[in-house]
This record gives sequence, C-alpha cells and structure tokens, in this order.
Amino acid sequence: MINKTLNNALGLGVALIISLGGCQSQQKGNATTTGDTSATILHTGDNSQVSLDWAGSYHGVLPCADCPGISTALTIREDSSYELQTRYIDRGDSIYVESGDFTWDPTGSHITLNESEGRKFLVGENQLFALDMEGNRIEGGLAEHYILKKADGRITDIYWKLIEINGRSIENIKLMREPYLRLNTADNRAEANGGCNGMGGSYELNSDNWQLSFSQFMSTQMACENMEIEQQLADVIQRTDSYAVANDTLQLFRARMAPLAKFKAVYVK
Repeated sequence: MINKTLNNALGLGVALIISLGGCQSQQKGNATTTGDTSATILHTGDNSQVSLDWAGSYHGVLPCADCPGISTALTIREDSSYELQTRYIDRGDSIYVESGDFTWDPTGSHITLNESEGRKFLVGENQLFALDMEGNRIEGGLAEHYILKKADGRITDIYWKLIEINGRSIENIKLMREPYLRLNTADNRAEANGGCNGMGGSYELNSDNWQLSFSQFMSTQMACENMEIEQQLADVIQRTDSYAVANDTLQLFRARMAPLAKFKAVYVK
C-alpha cells in the first residue's frame, strides 16, 4: 500500500514537471516567433526603398555660398549606381560629372553617394531632399531649395538635345551650334535650334493623350555651312502631333508612325 502511494506520488511529480516544462517550452516558442515576426516586419515594412518608384533622374538648383546656385542633376538606378552632374551658375559652362554606387541606410529611407564625399539624400515621393553630412534634414528659410524633383514623364522646362532625326544619328555631324528643343511653361513658348538658326513659336501639349503640336514658328536667317539638319528639324516641328518619353529620351511622332526625331534630356545646362 505504501509502495503504491509512493509510486502514484512520483508519477504525479513527473507529470507535473513534464507539464511545466511543456508550458515553458511553449512560452519560449511563442517569444521566438514574436521576435522573428518583429524582425521580419522591420526588414520588409513600408519604406522608401521598397514602397516608392524611386529610380530615375532628379534635378534642381541647390544653394551655393558664393554663387547664385548649383544646377544639379542626379540619376539613381535600380542596380544601385548613380550619375551626378553639377554646374556652378555664373562660373562658366563647365559641367562636373561623377558616377559610382550608392547605398541605403538600414531604415531604407535615405541614400549615400559613396563616391561623392558621402553626400546623403532623403528619398521621398518624386523628390530627393539633400541632407547635411550627419544625415539630417536642412531647416530654415532655405530648406525648400534643398530639393531635387523627379522628371518622371514631364517634358516641359527641360533642355532636350537632338540625337537622331528621321532615323539618322547626328552624333558625328559637325554643326555650328548644338541642336535642341525646349518647351517653356512660363510663356507657353517653344524654342529650338537646328545647328545654326534659332527658332521659336507656340506649342500645345496634352500629356493625358500624349499629344503635342507646334504653331507660328519663326526662325532667324543666318547662313551656315551645313543646313540639312536644321531644315529637317523645321519639318519635324511642323509635322509633329504626338510624343513619347521614357528613360530621359523624348520622341516626336506623326500619327504614331516611326519616330521623326529623338532627343536626350540634359538637366544641367
């Protein structure tokens, strides 16, 4: 009888230990799961790196201590490479170009240009905010001037350098001036050059339907050695009724046939 009672007591003790051990194991398992979940949320939660369409070209004029401003264009790509172009306004036409890789901070909110003395930018929706060297937002009266805006399909107020016309590259063609097109929103006027004479007129733009047309274009009357590109560009401007833009390239069309002309965006000019 005593042995039976002792055995029952020992069995109850063992069962209690197993039960307690199981509870503790379950609590530890729950804590581990919660911790892993938190870590996962921290890693994949909403931030600029994973939530925004951040790749593209951004441009603007950043403040300068001893000049009117620094015309700046920064292109950041999906492969973590970048190209930075800068020109000090009123200090000549020199454009400084650098390229390299950038890295994201652990929160996925700002990037650091590794080849540019560690310059940092906070990545927002369609804009980059220049940060100080410690990674802080710049405050005060000039804060709004430390912002670069994303081009993102816009074609106005951009210098478009002509690179191809009627299916022919103009890269190796010697001209008096660089051919270009620019649509100015300030006065709703278009300006262009075909390599010799300046041209100007009105334009109508409907970005919802990708429609673009020009009217009342006039030109100066200088005589230059090679007028072929200028004559072709004048004809393109007259015929254009639509456009497409992608990857900093603008194409002009007539009835959506083969491109009449192609232009490359130059954000620092």
